[in-house]
Order: sequence, then structure tokens, then C-alpha cells
Amino acid sequence: MPEQIGLIGLGAMGSALLQGFLTAGAAPDRIIAADIEAAKLEQAAADYRIKTGEISAVAAAARFIFLAVKPQDMQSLLLQLSPLLQPPQVVVSVAAGVTIKQIEAVLPAQIGVIRVMPNTPCLIKQGVLAVSAGQYVAETDLRLVECWLKNMGSVHIVPEKLLDAVTGVSGSGPAYVYLFLEALADGGVLAGLPRVLAQELAVETVLGAALMVKETAEHPALLREMVTSPGGTTAAALFALEKGGFRALLQQAVQAAAERSKELGKHD
Repeated sequence: MPEQIGLIGLGAMGSALLQGFLTAGAAPDRIIAADIEAAKLEQAAADYRIKTGEISAVAAAARFIFLAVKPQDMQSLLLQLSPLLQPPQVVVSVAAGVTIKQIEAVLPAQIGVIRVMPNTPCLIKQGVLAVSAGQYVAETDLRLVECWLKNMGSVHIVPEKLLDAVTGVSGSGPAYVYLFLEALADGGVLAGLPRVLAQELAVETVLGAALMVKETAEHPALLREMVTSPGGTTAAALFALEKGGFRALLQQAVQAAAERSKELGKHD
């Protein structure tokens, strides 16, 4: 892999990106990282033998620069990078809500910009990553970035206008699942199960159900009908969920996350 990779930000997602690069076959000496916390850089250098330095060193050395910082920190970071970059360098942002147009407006003309919307299961290589490319990104560069990201999970190339909706479904989605798992286990405890067993049953049930949807390619509604006998226990449970507005609440949650993603892009 001859391309030099730069990474700014070594939080949870930045660390997942770093591990993805290494899994893809990137030589550690072809990766350079920067972070405001010196301890993170020292740890990364010790654990992975990558190069570390200031933001200016990353800009000078890397052709692909991944920005794994919070949305509210993007503007100041881009202002620092702008005088240091030139084509054919490519900037890859994982900041929610910050648009390609906003990034291009700060950077020099014709710098390629790619946006990535990942989720936290990327940390265990089971993530979902949506990717959108700006007007100056070469197809070969987009495919190379896609190849690196595939080591963190499934990658979907989508128009940028869909990224806020992606945020609502898969970006924030793991939190909905965790809340559901917590409630499902709590229900088991209420019904008399030991806490540890209730949680194990909840996790295994959700994992198995999700895999069944994926592997059978059947619509979830059809699989739900297969479990639901007339007048049975599942029918009673589903009635309670629908009566409580479960379906509508989940749809509202996705919409709220998508709207918040849009708001984050308007901070400037």
C-alpha cells in the first residue's frame, strides 16, 4: 500500500480506523497520526509502531487524511489544515452533520473530500459505514478508501443527501438496540429470571433474529408472522407493544436523530 495515510484524532472511532488500516495491510510506517492528547499518541506508537506528529506533519506526509474529530471541532481543524494541503490530497471526515460543501469551502480548490458515517460496532469489525464523495474525488481514490473501511464492517456508497437519514438508522441505531436489550432483559427479570440469564437470553435472541433477517433475506414482517400464532403469547406481546406506540416511537427516534444531524452541520 504505497499511499501514506494520515489520521487526526485517536478517540474511539479514530482508533477503529487505525486498526482497520492495519488489518487492510497498511504498513505501520506508512501511517502518521496526530491528536491533542500526547498520551494517546504515545500509546498508539507503542502499540502499533505508527508514526506520530503535529497536524502539520500529517498534512505534509499523507495523501489521505482522515479527520476523526467531533463536529464542533471541525471548523478550527480545517482552518489549520487549509494552508497546508494541495491536490491530489484527499480529506476523509467522520464528523456527523458537517457537509462536503462546508469542508470544501474551507479547503483549497479541488481537494477531494469524502464523508463517512460509521457506527460504534466498527470497534469490533461489525460496523455499518455509509460513504459519500465530493466532486473532486477520483473513482480510484473512493474505491481505495472503501477497501480500507471494509475491514471495519459493511460499506455503503450513498448520495450525501441520505447521510442524515443514515445517521438516524445506523449511526445512532446501536443505542436503540442497547436500550431494547436492557428493557428486554429487565422484562425477563420481572417475569422471574435471574439477571445474568435474562441478559444472555436477550442478547442471543436479538443476535439470532438479526442474523435470520440477514441470511434469509425475508422481510421482517414475514418472519414476525412466522413467530406469531393466533391468540398466542407472541400475539399478546405484540399487541402490548403496538398499544404502547413502540413502532411510532422508534420511527420518531430515527427522525429526531436525523434532524439533529442536520442541526450539527449548521453550527457555523
